[in-house]
Amino acid sequence: MDVPTLRDADPQRLFGAADAYQALAEAVADDGRQWRAGVDDRVRNSGWTGNAADGARQSLSRTTGKLAAAQLELARIAPVLREGAEAFVLAQADLRRALQEAQAGGYQVSDDGGISWPPPSAAERHDPDAPDRARQGTDLRDRIGEALSKAAHADQVTAERLRQYTTDARTGAGLDPGTAAMRLNSTLLRAFTGSEDLVLAGMPDQNASPTEVNSWWKSLPADEQQRLISQHPGEIGNRNGIPTPARDQANRIRLDQLVNDLSSRQNLSEWDQKKLEGFRAIQGRLKDDQGKQPPAYLLVIGDQGQGRAALAYGNPDTADDVVAYVPGLNTEIKNMGGGDANRARDLWQSAHDIDPSRKTASIAWLGYDAPQAKGISPDALAVAGDERAKQGGEAYQGFLQGLRASHEGQPAHLTALGHSYGSFTVGQAAQRPGGIPADDIILVGSPGTGAQKAGQLGVDGSHVWVGAAEHDPVSHLPSHAEAKGIGIGAGIGGLVGGVPGAVLGGFIGDKIAGHGDPHELWFGQDPASSEFGARRFDVADGPLGFQSHSDYWNQGDGRDGHSLRNMGMIVSGHGDRVIGQDRR
Repeated sequence: MDVPTLRDADPQRLFGAADAYQALAEAVADDGRQWRAGVDDRVRNSGWTGNAADGARQSLSRTTGKLAAAQLELARIAPVLREGAEAFVLAQADLRRALQEAQAGGYQVSDDGGISWPPPSAAERHDPDAPDRARQGTDLRDRIGEALSKAAHADQVTAERLRQYTTDARTGAGLDPGTAAMRLNSTLLRAFTGSEDLVLAGMPDQNASPTEVNSWWKSLPADEQQRLISQHPGEIGNRNGIPTPARDQANRIRLDQLVNDLSSRQNLSEWDQKKLEGFRAIQGRLKDDQGKQPPAYLLVIGDQGQGRAALAYGNPDTADDVVAYVPGLNTEIKNMGGGDANRARDLWQSAHDIDPSRKTASIAWLGYDAPQAKGISPDALAVAGDERAKQGGEAYQGFLQGLRASHEGQPAHLTALGHSYGSFTVGQAAQRPGGIPADDIILVGSPGTGAQKAGQLGVDGSHVWVGAAEHDPVSHLPSHAEAKGIGIGAGIGGLVGGVPGAVLGGFIGDKIAGHGDPHELWFGQDPASSEFGARRFDVADGPLGFQSHSDYWNQGDGRDGHSLRNMGMIVSGHGDRVIGQDRR
């Protein structure tokens, strides 16, 4: 395989051949049905008896079997041709993109993929900021070589797969019903055709950055993009860097597939049943939102773990302001079709009302397994630990990087928002190598972020915003040491003096263990404390009890606090208008 061959190839002819074979298979199937109904079945049911009748029925049955086998054989050729054609299209797009960059950079590309360029000028030799042409040339050479290798491999595999069919035609095996039936077995069929998926192999690998994925996608012809969306929705819809409309289209297809798959199973596990209910709730939500403003986009859908989903109101690729909200403790996939979608929609409305001149996109993101625990307490968070937040933080970081990569024009003003354990997840993402591409960070009802200072989250402390209701128990959870002291004291006191002793023992234990930082929470420094260094915005104290932990989106008109309006100010880039509150 050389550069001119791949560059000038016309894979559309293979798609045409695949369509022709599919049409031929359908025609043979029609002929087979007509043969059975018009000849085979009529003779079989005619009442004709005797040796001649038996011989005729056997001969007709063999012909019926040959027609059925031929139809199955022909039907399998079209997918082989299409997969090979798509692999060629992907490799060709990679090559052409590299060739365009080479031409723009003044590089010469030989037919075998070699790269050359003129020697640097005197100015370039003495300019420390001059581009490293050797490194760029090597990179281009490697990319061209990889594209040629992928095309050659696809050509080889496709030829091997087709060669079996020509052999079958020559030997007559393609007309043998027994062989056709054997190949219907999925395991044997995979062994026969080869388990390698040439199309998936032609996509960017999982380590490719969202920017690379976005560049790859944009280099594809529109008809190939549509083929990938329809044939590989799971791989396209959840890929960071793919533009929002394409992700939405693919994920809606994938959502229907997931519902159909789970619905067809027997004896679903508890979590599979929850995922099925959640996916159906998301289907209903998307149906209800159809035709409304702002439009809804399904950015993530998957059945990994407890289920994955992300729903956006407004297109983040074209928005001036984008916010991605991460829910926390006890969030299930069904919430993404209900309460958490409502929160994203309400936050969009708040930001839009504050500044209608700016386009807003508000996202609810559940790309991790949120902890599930009864109640909200140190025990619940102890069960949760930090592993889910670390895994979720990695996924959230990639998601935000994808939003940056697929955005059109000037970068959007991006806000990362975490509630409850979700704020810990956001904090873990922000402290990963490379951080998150956020301009502002909002933490509400937070048990801590794992950081001791706001500046550790990758933005200036003046762009870290905290909402902490005084009656929200999560924003007052004790540190590990305090909780341990309370637990030990309450246990000893309970053994000695029953319930009154437990209360007194817990108080004494708290005093003994509480000699450390009074602002230390379960997952680090209290974000609302003066020591943390963030900006605390005004929220109402909230109702007594755990209800106040979920009350932040219910406050916005000033009568019950300013939480939602303040968050809308931050999201819309008007932090200077936020109503503040004293730090603890």
